[in-house]
Amino acid sequence: MIGRNRQRKFPIIGGERTGRRPALLFRFFVFCGGGFRIVRAMFPDIEQQLNVARRRVVDFVSPEELKRKLAEAEKAGRPLRIKYGADPSAPDIHLGHVVGLNKLREFQNLGHTVVFIIGDFTGMIGDPSGRSATRKPLTREQVQANAKSYQEQVFKILDPSKTETRFNSEWLSPMTFTDVIRLSADVTVAQMLARDDFSKRYAANQPISLVEFLYPLVQAYDSVMIRADVELGGTDQLFNLLLGRELQKAKGQEPQVVMTLPLLEGLDGVNKMSKSLGNYIGVAEPPKEIFGKTMSVSDELMWRYFSLVLCLPDEEIAVLKLKHPREAKDELARRVVAKFHDAAAGAAASQEFARVFSQSELPADIPEFQIAEASLPLPQLLVRCKLAESGGKARALIEQGAVRIDDQKISDLKSQVEIRNGMIIKSGKRGFAKIAH
Repeated sequence: MIGRNRQRKFPIIGGERTGRRPALLFRFFVFCGGGFRIVRAMFPDIEQQLNVARRRVVDFVSPEELKRKLAEAEKAGRPLRIKYGADPSAPDIHLGHVVGLNKLREFQNLGHTVVFIIGDFTGMIGDPSGRSATRKPLTREQVQANAKSYQEQVFKILDPSKTETRFNSEWLSPMTFTDVIRLSADVTVAQMLARDDFSKRYAANQPISLVEFLYPLVQAYDSVMIRADVELGGTDQLFNLLLGRELQKAKGQEPQVVMTLPLLEGLDGVNKMSKSLGNYIGVAEPPKEIFGKTMSVSDELMWRYFSLVLCLPDEEIAVLKLKHPREAKDELARRVVAKFHDAAAGAAASQEFARVFSQSELPADIPEFQIAEASLPLPQLLVRCKLAESGGKARALIEQGAVRIDDQKISDLKSQVEIRNGMIIKSGKRGFAKIAH
C-alpha cells in the first residue's frame, strides 16, 4: 500500500490527474520499528474539492457549509462521510442509479468515505417519492435478495476500500414503539404535507398512510445514526434529504450538506429510468444488451447520457456534437459497455450491432428454444421463447407489427404458428429466438 502511494504524485479526480499538488492530508497507521506511527496521505486543496463537488449538481445546501466541513476535516485529519441510500425495491442497478454513484466515486477519488446504506428496513415500507400512489411494500425475503444483488453490482463503480456498507435494519429493527413516538415528535404533519407528492395526493383526496409519513423520517434518522457529513440523492429526494438536516439538528448534530443530482430519463425519453417502466439499461446486463439499448436512445437525449453516465466535460461533448449522430451514439454505446465490462466488449458489441442492424444479418448467438408442440398460438410462443414477459405484452408487440417469423411480419393476434425446426422469431428490434423441434 505504501509503495503504491509513493508512486502517485497527484490525486486522480473524476478519472483525470489534476496536475496540482494537493494540500489536505489523510491519516492512516502503519507498523514501524516495533510500534505504530501516523502516516498522512495527500488530499487536494479545498477549492479544488469544491469544484469537483459542484459538477452536475442541481440543489446544493450549501457550498459554504461544505467548504467549512472540508476545512474542519483538514484540521482533524479525517475524511468526510458521504451518505447514499439505496432502497432495494428491485434487484438491478441501472444507469439512473449510476448518476449518483458517479458522484460518490468522485468524492472517493478526493479521499472521502462513502457510507452506502441499503434500506433493507425501509424497503419493506416503500418510498412514495415522486409517485401518485402507494408503492407495494416488499417482503423481507425479497428485500434481502435484492440487497445482495445491489452489493454485487455497486462496486462496478465504487471503490470498496473507501466504502462502508450499512443496512438500516441495524438501528431501526431494535427500536421500540416508544422510540418511534419520541422520534416522530421531532417532525410535524405540516412539514410532511409540504412535500409535493403528499400535498397533491391530499388535495386529490387520495389515501396517504401514516407508514408513508414514517418513511422520510426513518431515512432522515439514518443520517443521525451514521453521522453523515453529506448526503446525495436525486432531485425527487430533496425533501427527505433536507429532513435529515433538521433531524440532525434536533439531535444535536452538525447538519449534513445536501446535494441532489438530475434524474436520468429512460429509453422512452420521457419518464425517469425505472425497471418497473421497462425503460432501463442495467449495469449487469450482457454487453450486446447494453449496447443495443443505448443505441435506441434518442439523438436529443444521448448528450445527457454522455454527461450524466460517462461524466464527460462540456468541451468534449461539444466536439462529439460535430460528428454524425449515428457515429456519436455508437461511441456512447461503446463507452457505456466499456464502463461496466471492458473496451474489447464494447468494440465487439458495436461490430455485432452493425452486422445485425445495419447489414440486416442475424446475430451470431441466437438463443435456442425446444418446442415439442406441433403448433402454438403466437402470443404463447413469444412467451415460451422469452420474447415477451406476459401474454399481454406479447399481444401488444403483435399489434405494433414488431413480430416476424422467418422475416415475415405477423400481425394477426389469433395466428396459430406451425412449429418448424430452425425457424427464427424476431420480436422488436433486438429480440431473437431459434426453434428446435
